[in-house]
Amino acid sequence: MPHDPLWAPWRLSYVKQPADSGADRGASCFLCDYVQAASSADAARHVVHRTDSLLIVLNRYPYNNGHLLVAPQAHKACLTDLTESEMLEQVQWMQRMTAALSNVLNPDGFNVGLNLGRVAGAGLPGHLHWHIVPRWNGDTNFMPVVGETGVIPQSLEALHTLLVDELARSAESP
Repeated sequence: MPHDPLWAPWRLSYVKQPADSGADRGASCFLCDYVQAASSADAARHVVHRTDSLLIVLNRYPYNNGHLLVAPQAHKACLTDLTESEMLEQVQWMQRMTAALSNVLNPDGFNVGLNLGRVAGAGLPGHLHWHIVPRWNGDTNFMPVVGETGVIPQSLEALHTLLVDELARSAESP
């Protein structure tokens, strides 16, 4: 079976990062940077939603269209570091975001999970974050991308707008 290339030029900056970069080694944490930034910068950073203790952002290096990160605003590396209310809010927003993604993208399913520690695949091991990855019958493999692959058909900007609008609509409905 021939290997079809996946053209994803936005991943180049990620691939070119030094192997020892990351918040656990003293470098900046992009999630903490997003938390500290003014909410007026949310659209440019693809932040879909924030609360006092949570941040939801489109993954800049997605494995599939609609790949979201759900993270506590506090820089915490372990599940045991989360308070009960932080844990509950994370799960409630994962539930709400899978519903929003279902309405906007109509996927056949989802991968939802997190990687705890670099050895487990965490690219940002110092700051917990859950991945929500919409899946369609016949789409690419989740991690790593192997074999025949498709192209992510939508820009982050377009998807950001759709999700923000969907959250606003769902908040208005009874």
